[in-house]
Amino acid sequence: MSTDTETRAAAQIRIIPSDQPWLWLQQGWRDMVAAPAVSLAYGATIVLLSWVLAGVLSVADWTWAVLPMAGGFLLVAPFIAVGLYECSRRLQAGQPVTLRDTVNVFLGNPRIAYFGIVLLLLHFAWMRAAMLWFVLYFHGGTPPLGQIPLYLLDPVNLPFLIVGTAMGGGFALLTFAISAVSLPLLLDRDIDVISAILLSVRAVLANPKAMLLWAGLIALFTFVGLVTFFFGLGLLFPLVAHASWHAYRDLVG
Repeated sequence: MSTDTETRAAAQIRIIPSDQPWLWLQQGWRDMVAAPAVSLAYGATIVLLSWVLAGVLSVADWTWAVLPMAGGFLLVAPFIAVGLYECSRRLQAGQPVTLRDTVNVFLGNPRIAYFGIVLLLLHFAWMRAAMLWFVLYFHGGTPPLGQIPLYLLDPVNLPFLIVGTAMGGGFALLTFAISAVSLPLLLDRDIDVISAILLSVRAVLANPKAMLLWAGLIALFTFVGLVTFFFGLGLLFPLVAHASWHAYRDLVG
């Protein structure tokens, strides 16, 4: 592998067509079809973990935290998807793919773990901000978990929903900017975390239309996954993860 300095010098940001994210989804779907067992294993794990977490929060009478925790999924999803990046990398290189291969990347690359800590800190910051906003706005608590969507759509609670969504969107955009290509980059090349983050931000700023479309698609797929009681994430999470690998390959020369 090359040194960090050589990698930074060689890494050039490409300018891509504004509709390129649609091609990434096509390529991601092909990867899912080529490695269905690995892809759906990750999707099923995400669904099961979401159910368990929502159940624990409901039993603990922390139903207010279900929505911000679900929204926080966008902040940690890039790290969870690393195994699927490895799957796509192996498929592109013509190498065999097993579930063990994709799990081992979490253990064999400490820089990925360091970036995971960055995402986890962002998630904690978002949860703290959401909790403070909830405490400031509400005084009588929230209804049972199943009634929360109707509760939040009540016109009386519209300011809470608008401000909370804006706060969550800010955290999500920051996470998107620093992680759009950084984790695939850390997986694929010998580069430090800070340089990977800076390259990711450069890639986003250099392709505003394409990356805005990509961010919107990710947000839409996440929303679909949440409103289907997490079932949709079983398919959409691996699809977006595989597509993100191809995004990296197109954006970073």
